[in-house]
Amino acid sequence: MTYAPKATVAKARSLRRKMTLPEVLVWNAIRGRRMDDVRFRRQHPLGPYILDFYCEDARLAVEIDGQGHEHPDAAAHDERRTEWLHRNDVAVMRIAARDVLEDLEDVLQRIRRRVRG
Repeated sequence: MTYAPKATVAKARSLRRKMTLPEVLVWNAIRGRRMDDVRFRRQHPLGPYILDFYCEDARLAVEIDGQGHEHPDAAAHDERRTEWLHRNDVAVMRIAARDVLEDLEDVLQRIRRRVRG
């Protein structure tokens, strides 16, 4: 396990209080082992990054991407983060925020399939 710097942990705590609507919808569906008795953490610090959702058992990061992720700088940051996570044996699942808003059940099924392997 790669531990996060104190500043990253503090930022993660702050982000938990500022979740977007798509993040809240997903979190309400997966929190407390509601999805197949699998534990997810929200705004989880891992190394230098903060993951929207993380399932340690599946070593899976679930990232909810809003419009801000379409900006070239954000896309480059996402790519660096994904590469770092892959080097640390963490799979990354990227989900568009609009997909959550349009069809939450489909998004949850996609997450469930990834968790099951």
